[in-house]
Amino acid sequence: MIKRRYQVKKLLLAVDCIIFGYDDGGLKLLVIERGFEPLKGAWSLVGGFVKENESAEDAASRVLNGLTGLEGVYMEQMRVFSAPDRDCEERTVAVAFFALIDIKKYQQQISSGYHAKWVSINDYPELIFDHNIMVEMAKEQLRYRAALHPLLFELLPEKFTIPQAQQLFEELYNVSFDPGNFSRKLTSTSMLIKQIDRDKLSSKKGAYYYKLDRKKYKDGFSTFLNFVYKPEFKKKDAKASKTKDK
Repeated sequence: MIKRRYQVKKLLLAVDCIIFGYDDGGLKLLVIERGFEPLKGAWSLVGGFVKENESAEDAASRVLNGLTGLEGVYMEQMRVFSAPDRDCEERTVAVAFFALIDIKKYQQQISSGYHAKWVSINDYPELIFDHNIMVEMAKEQLRYRAALHPLLFELLPEKFTIPQAQQLFEELYNVSFDPGNFSRKLTSTSMLIKQIDRDKLSSKKGAYYYKLDRKKYKDGFSTFLNFVYKPEFKKKDAKASKTKDK
């Protein structure tokens, strides 16, 4: 039997993390200042190479932990970026993940070695390589997933108000909701536990704080109300399917 030998050029496998956070200033993206050549000093997503003894998921968790000091962060794989010329130095394939963290709770744990900075998801700087494309795709996936499942609660502090949740949804989808309708729709999920104290800083009357019922949150994660968003690509897919059937 003849053994075949393949001559393959070195191919590097990396992970890149699109990290979203939320505070009173709105929905944010975490970027870092690249500390080495090529493109030293340019803005970048946080990432790293997959080690020989780990999966892409493990590598992404390691990278997130190194930047934020956190474990158990909500993280979701997005897609693979494999264009031959995507990295100007070496042929590198990247697996992209998006992650959701609470800025207020964890901002002190972010490593200073990365020169990290929170920027608006609607006004962020030019990033290296294809990272801008990754961010836009992550925003689209977050919009779609958040319409089906209550994962945006991962961005809110432990205690939050309905107006805070509304601001988060409105900024992500770039729409306005009627406060009464939004409140009724959100409380109808039965995942919120009303607290006795109120946020007196936003108004004289003050809005009640709520906490997330973690058990109901986990139990109802796959059956959340689809009440926000109809993804454009879903409409296009449906139209293409009808055209194909004719």
